[in-house]
Amino acid sequence: MNKYLAFDIGGTFLKYGVISEEMGVLETNKVKTPDSLEGLLTAMKEISHLYKDAKGVAVSSPGAVSEDGFIKGSCALRYLHGPNIKQLMEEQLNVPIFMENDAHCAGYAEFWKGNAKGKKDVLVMVLGTGIGGAVFKNGVLHKGANLHGGEFGYMLLNTAVQNSNDVWSRRASTKALVKEVARQKNIDMASLSGEQVFSMAEAGDKVCLEALDRFYHILAVGIYNLQYIYDPEIILIGGGISAREDLIDNINEKLDGIMEAVDLAKIKPTIASCHFRQDANLLGAVYGWLKERDGCIRRINTKLNN
Repeated sequence: MNKYLAFDIGGTFLKYGVISEEMGVLETNKVKTPDSLEGLLTAMKEISHLYKDAKGVAVSSPGAVSEDGFIKGSCALRYLHGPNIKQLMEEQLNVPIFMENDAHCAGYAEFWKGNAKGKKDVLVMVLGTGIGGAVFKNGVLHKGANLHGGEFGYMLLNTAVQNSNDVWSRRASTKALVKEVARQKNIDMASLSGEQVFSMAEAGDKVCLEALDRFYHILAVGIYNLQYIYDPEIILIGGGISAREDLIDNINEKLDGIMEAVDLAKIKPTIASCHFRQDANLLGAVYGWLKERDGCIRRINTKLNN
């Protein structure tokens, strides 16, 4: 049974896991994300030494990941921008590496054996500190001319203010929800979590209930727009919040209200939670490696022979 080492580079943690070719999660762990590129490469090298039997290394990364290994766009880890990250990783680890955007990896996992399997036109959106996503046309990932296909969080929905910087990520991410509740309660945002906001709402906290009502509405507005821009078969929602059993019902309730208000709209978006949650990025990265196996191996062999 072939095994692969997968890394998921996050702003807070560097997750890693051993994944089988049959999509079995054999082992997972995490360490605090290093605060420098040198530290990241060293940590990955030390971890890879523990799994020398891995056939390859797959990496889920923030930012707009180019095929040649540069990370463009923007992300929380500024040190990833500039150098050829994939090349540096392959030089450090001396193994074939596949690297892709984290939301794209989550989408790959859904197409492998998740809720997008067997479908063709699918959008995947991942809610967290921002809103990322992936666009699939005829089952193929669409990255766009500038590698920003699926960056739904950049959408502007606020038409009341000209030249607003109030993008969708800053209005409908879980971070935005926490920030809004902390502002209204006049408390430090660092002392509050998304889980606490939901718990307080369930206990009847008025501020949290009202913030969640707005949160679901703004999510629904963006999803409605995406439906009529692309007309996918389904829109899958990932991220930690997707584990909530009431998420889809609450968004659907807001979508029903929008559909009633917009007399031209006849197609209600079909939404569902992603099947894979905490391991989605690791699994999807390995799926990408398998899809591009020959190219990964050929590239590393060329380097070794030069």
